[in-house]
Amino acid sequence: MAIENEHVTADVIEVNEFPHLAQRYAIRGVPKTVINESVEFVGSVPERDFLAHIQRAASPSGSSSEL
Repeated sequence: MAIENEHVTADVIEVNEFPHLAQRYAIRGVPKTVINESVEFVGSVPERDFLAHIQRAASPSGSSSEL
């Protein structure tokens, strides 16, 4: 998404090099995706589920959720 849309940014972090980020985001498995600091999930998900996470994060009531 970040490649295709200038309004989307993405960061990939090597948690072994940044342990404070691993602690901050409670990394227990990879990949872990955090969207707008409000929605997060671990692992690979189907495209439709990924889109649902993005929509939830973009909604005014975007809630933190880990699947």
